[in-house]
Amino acid sequence: MYETLVVNYRMQGHYSLDFHSHQEYEIYIFHKGSCRYLIHNHIYDLEPGDILLMDGMTLHKPNVSPSCEYIRSVIHFSPHWIKSLLIEMGGMYLLEVFQQLHHCLIRASDHNQLKELEDVICRLAEVKRNAESNDIYAVTEMKVLLLQVLINVHRLVRMNSINTSNKKEDKAIHAENIAEYVQENYMKKLTLQTIADGLNLSKSYVAHVFKEMTGFTVMEYVMGCRLRQVKYLLEMETDKPLKDIAYECGFESVPHFSRYFREKVGVTAKKYRSLRTQIE
Repeated sequence: MYETLVVNYRMQGHYSLDFHSHQEYEIYIFHKGSCRYLIHNHIYDLEPGDILLMDGMTLHKPNVSPSCEYIRSVIHFSPHWIKSLLIEMGGMYLLEVFQQLHHCLIRASDHNQLKELEDVICRLAEVKRNAESNDIYAVTEMKVLLLQVLINVHRLVRMNSINTSNKKEDKAIHAENIAEYVQENYMKKLTLQTIADGLNLSKSYVAHVFKEMTGFTVMEYVMGCRLRQVKYLLEMETDKPLKDIAYECGFESVPHFSRYFREKVGVTAKKYRSLRTQIE
């Protein structure tokens, strides 16, 4: 169910993906197409060559035009998998951008640096694809290649401004405000009307602008926020009863919580807690 390393180089095609979070850190490179990416309560209109760094637990989802080609490279990695190597080499600073910023956009100005990063990711994907189970040599090479990826990313972070200050259109600002309001109130009983009232907007505008800018509905976002917090509490508060977690995160009934969790995660909440607490 959980992998310490997932690598997809220049992945093509569209797929249906709910608003989601995960334990692994993520490096995402946008190569081609049209993509508007929502992370937490920020919206990024991506350009080819853009790099997104995410801590995984920050809720995120790409909004992709179905009429355009969509090419991206994605790495998911567990920081624990490479932690001992980073400590040995004095390289824990390479994870700081994930830990301190939680997510950021790098708009690379040096195409040679970007090409170098892509080459390393391509090699990493090749090794991962061809590795046999329990192949210690492949694991060593993958860790070294991931270390090189992190070094290249860190270099790009230093070279490029990670704070996009471009003026945003009103629709993007409103969508971000809606996301922020939901993040602060998901544990309460929320409807389109209560959200609209809280932001002094019309109900129809809230529904329309959020769907247009993010690709999914406001209530899908609400449920994504609740699910993320449930997963966090299941792992961090292992003695807390499931029903208490459900109500604390905004679910109005335990049966609805149980059905929703299993549908979205693939296992029961009890099983998920067991799996997560077994991971070292």
